[in-house]
Amino acid sequence: MSDGFQYTSILYSQLSQEALDGVIEDFINREGTDYGLQEYTLEQKRQQVLAKIKAGVAVIVFDHDSQSVSILHKDQLS
Repeated sequence: MSDGFQYTSILYSQLSQEALDGVIEDFINREGTDYGLQEYTLEQKRQQVLAKIKAGVAVIVFDHDSQSVSILHKDQLS
């Protein structure tokens, strides 16, 4: 990336279920994602994020600068 960030993509299948759930839950809580007028439970949000990861729309990444794991939209990696 031209902005200096260094990421390593992590396949969701490489993570244990517990680790995957933790990454997704952390992402949901940190991002404060706006779901519009409809209210969703944490489990519904988790399923939505997981579906985007499985479809390749969202990617789990390790950020070398912050030494943390996050989820980014695939367009943020180009």
